[in-house]
Amino acid sequence: MSKTKIHPATESSAEQLHTDSLATPAKKKGFFARHLTTILLVAVFMIGIGLIGYPSFSDYWNSFHQSRAIMNYTETVANMDQEKFDALIQEAEEYNAKLARTGINWKMSEEQQKQYDSLLNFDGTGNMGYINIPKINVELPIYHGTSDSVLQTSIGHLEETSLPVGGESTHTVLSGHRGLPSAKLFTDLDKLTEGDTFTLNILNQTLTYEVDQIRIVEPTDLSDLQIEEGQDLCTLVTCTPYGINTHRLLVRGHRIANQNGEAQVIADALQIRPIYIMPFVAVPILLILIIAVLIFPKRRG
Repeated sequence: MSKTKIHPATESSAEQLHTDSLATPAKKKGFFARHLTTILLVAVFMIGIGLIGYPSFSDYWNSFHQSRAIMNYTETVANMDQEKFDALIQEAEEYNAKLARTGINWKMSEEQQKQYDSLLNFDGTGNMGYINIPKINVELPIYHGTSDSVLQTSIGHLEETSLPVGGESTHTVLSGHRGLPSAKLFTDLDKLTEGDTFTLNILNQTLTYEVDQIRIVEPTDLSDLQIEEGQDLCTLVTCTPYGINTHRLLVRGHRIANQNGEAQVIADALQIRPIYIMPFVAVPILLILIIAVLIFPKRRG
């Protein structure tokens, strides 16, 4: 019986095929092993970028939502008729007049709290309007109360102080955090000096205040927040010293005539700044490019 001979070339091909089949997993393993260091470096790099960029990114994110809140507010106001304006302002002025007669007791009953929450709250969000401080480039929405949820992203109106509609014998107090990693808020409030101005935009009114007094007091000292007969005042409050927060910085302003009169709030005058949008587009693209350059090997000619 004759034996079938295997051609040397065929035998070599079979051996090579067997060798290749065994080498494939090793090659795959070798690929990940060779790039493990690169992958780890990219991961560490991205974590580092995240830690470094978190404050700026969070501030941009909050600024985006603050701008959106202001835009929504002004759009709603722009569609409101004069009769509605008058009714809302009258309710707020009556509240302030009563407060001027009774004085501030700093503790609301449940009924008083319910009434307070309903005033200047025409859209149900608690947004009273917004404050603009040109010197420190701040434009922030103002909400009822000073709860943590409000102060983490916006400015809070201190309960039991005058509502921010101006008028004789009123004293509005607005509070904001300082030094939060997630939002700028009143961080630069200490840069204001006497003579600087800020504005409150409430419904269809723009109220301008000029800084006339700056004080640092104990947290329990409320004497500078009282209503003064015949005065139209607004005090901005934040913590100080920066990062320590043992005292309170009070920046008080008295109302002055607006240079351009009582400006009507126009909804389309406010737009989200491009700088707030840029990080959401640029950062993902940058990370994709970095990963592509580091992980994918260059083609050899």
